[in-house]
Amino acid sequence: MTSASLTPESTPARRTVMAAAGAAGLAAALTACGSGDDSSNTGTTGNSGTGGTGGDTGAGSGSAGGTALARTADIPEGGGKVFEDKGVVVTQPAAGTYKAFSSKCTHRGCTVGSVADGVIVCPCHNSHFSAEDGSVKKGPATQPLPAAKITVSGDEIKLA
Repeated sequence: MTSASLTPESTPARRTVMAAAGAAGLAAALTACGSGDDSSNTGTTGNSGTGGTGGDTGAGSGSAGGTALARTADIPEGGGKVFEDKGVVVTQPAAGTYKAFSSKCTHRGCTVGSVADGVIVCPCHNSHFSAEDGSVKKGPATQPLPAAKITVSGDEIKLA
């Protein structure tokens, strides 16, 4: 390189470079988050037994494929289980009714930690969400957990 090619007028300011790098990182993060959230919002939760609000009423609805998550016996009534590697939390708010939501808290993006007594709890800032519909029960979160699509066939729960 020659010194003529690196004049202060021809090189971007450090602030410009840092802002561009930060914007690129933010765009990548939002694309990844938005992609999962968008698909979650368009789907409904599957359940078996009696229909629940906001969910499919037929067992095994949807395609026969999908990623196996758990057996129905693995999801306690009134509770649930977080599948951090799959990005979902599956609940059983009432006997035989299974719901699924994003496991990413809408407050700061932490993974929710537990489900008990009909409440999904985020350990980072103690936001509480309904195991029935993902709605906020206690802040600081202000947005509900987006629904995720599952199917229940026999005793198997699959991520659709």
